[in-house]
Amino acid sequence: MINVLYIGNKLHSSKHNISYISVLGPLLEAEGLKMYYASEYHNKIKRLVHMVKSIVSLRSKIDLVLIDTYSTQNFYYALITSQMCRFFNIPYVPILHGGNLDLRLRHSSGMSKKIFRNAKVNVAPSNYMKQVFNSSGYSNVLYIPNVLELQKYQLTSKKFDYPRVLWVRSFAEIYNPKLAILTLEKLKAIYPNAELCMIGPDSDGSLSEIQRLSQELGVQVKITGKLSKTEWMEMAKTYNVFINTSNFDNMPVSVIEAMALGLPIISTEVGGMSSLIDHNTDGILVPKNDPIAMSKAIQETFENVNKTVNRIKNARHKAEQFDWVKVRIKWLDVLKINVASN
Repeated sequence: MINVLYIGNKLHSSKHNISYISVLGPLLEAEGLKMYYASEYHNKIKRLVHMVKSIVSLRSKIDLVLIDTYSTQNFYYALITSQMCRFFNIPYVPILHGGNLDLRLRHSSGMSKKIFRNAKVNVAPSNYMKQVFNSSGYSNVLYIPNVLELQKYQLTSKKFDYPRVLWVRSFAEIYNPKLAILTLEKLKAIYPNAELCMIGPDSDGSLSEIQRLSQELGVQVKITGKLSKTEWMEMAKTYNVFINTSNFDNMPVSVIEAMALGLPIISTEVGGMSSLIDHNTDGILVPKNDPIAMSKAIQETFENVNKTVNRIKNARHKAEQFDWVKVRIKWLDVLKINVASN
């Protein structure tokens, strides 16, 4: 049996969405791997200590360490744990989630080299991130997309009478939730009945600013807080357009899920989004932080329903490429490669 330690933010609270460790980990367990996890601690110091202790205590048991790697403070988790793996001669695989990792490669080149050059392989969830790393001189990068279990996502038909807009993300500055409010204000001038529902936890205090902005602009917004995946997918049946407002992004699972559910997608053209969305083929891309462009894209979605339906069909077809049934082979190959080289 292959034994894997998965390092990431396995947090369960009202302030955090489910992270990728809680998606990929159980899928690998179902393939017969023995999985260990670090960490569920909410306190960042305790979380880091648990990660380090897990490597030390499990060093003689584990064949491989997976490390969810982000571009902000969690970057340092990857730095410390990867160097612990090097010390104990344990192969490790960073999974490159951070939408702003390109800046980290430039501004923290020394630390980046310690992490990524010494990895057995770096897994990029988007071709965009693979290209970023390749252009920075890293050749040990493999594209494996974020995954979903497609059978859990029911494709539902939509009625395009007036915009019922859905936003699913954490309330955090990097995801620019203000753009959703500003877009709704523009939409109201064309569609007085337009609605907006925002689903997600308040990660950095941005929610209060969103509520204040909606009051100032006189637009009513439905804010649910964090919902389970099942709950928000059920709610998605009543909405007819999905927006992604990020200023930085990589390969967001929420957008892939919306594609699988049959929601037309409108996203800011940032980071890896142009690798995920083919403009006017399976979604619409607009400049970041531009409520006029986003509201016009929503208007176009409702005025050209035939084109919208075609984009929905194409998006669902693309979402099928992220199904675990197809992606699992790539992960099992990575695990075999790395264990064999241990």
